[in-house]
Amino acid sequence: MNQRSTPSILSRSGVVLVDKPSGPTSHDMVAKLRRIMGTRRVGHSGTLDPLATGLLVVGVERGTKFLAHVVAHDKRYEATVRLGMATHTDDAQGDITFTASPEKLATLTEEQIRTAFATQIGDIMQRPTSVSSIKIDGKRAHELVREGHEVVLPERPVTIFSLEVHDVVVNDAPSCIDVSISVHCSSGTYIRAIARDVGAALGVGGHLTMLRRTSVGPFDISEARTLEQLDANPTLTLNLDEAMVRCFATREISESEGVDLSLGKWLEPVGNKGVTAAVTPSGHAIALIEEKGKRAASVFVARPAGLA
Repeated sequence: MNQRSTPSILSRSGVVLVDKPSGPTSHDMVAKLRRIMGTRRVGHSGTLDPLATGLLVVGVERGTKFLAHVVAHDKRYEATVRLGMATHTDDAQGDITFTASPEKLATLTEEQIRTAFATQIGDIMQRPTSVSSIKIDGKRAHELVREGHEVVLPERPVTIFSLEVHDVVVNDAPSCIDVSISVHCSSGTYIRAIARDVGAALGVGGHLTMLRRTSVGPFDISEARTLEQLDANPTLTLNLDEAMVRCFATREISESEGVDLSLGKWLEPVGNKGVTAAVTPSGHAIALIEEKGKRAASVFVARPAGLA
């Protein structure tokens, strides 16, 4: 009797790029993907708020360990900022804490609005939104806010590489101004904080009504699939070899050196800087390695000896 063979751990390991819909949390998405991919070893990199849509980078099997070694990348977003109202979450899901008068909004010019957004470009100090996953004394900030505590997080450096204002639309009901923007920024940047700070600078309040992430480092939304598409065809976007080569510079190694790395041994350094993916002639990315002193040692072994 023929028996269907079970795919190996390595063949099931890699990265899935998901187009997250508005509504579920990133944790909800992981729970759904565990069912779809048929394994509990699923984890995401870079949380998206429930309101947000777009690119969620997910690791499967050994891909979860790999993502832990992927350094923080730059990210791109499309967003809509509503000027005229502030909320306690800095997005549309929060309670309104301030509303500008129609008369005040009427005094704003498009030039003033564009100038206010332009001040966000470059290396800036940004205060993260209080309703966030940042931990304070072991507890996440959003949990403290829900408990009634006033949370003011310290500013931290972020980089806005570019911020383009597209449309500036004045609405009468409710009285507000909607501004569509594109942002290219460093990891750790809060687009909600940009909305808050621009609204505050203009004296009218501001919050986010739409956010879509379109890229994370080398990963682009054009490669992402919806949950429905993944449910119909539960396959990896990139296997582990492809993901490692895309995210890191490579070092070509021999097959015997690949065996050494799989056994936890180190290689001779060749003058590379930072972490590199060690790739054999057969195209297998064996490990991520980093040179320190007289050794090029593994920081993550993708293909440990004995793992099929």
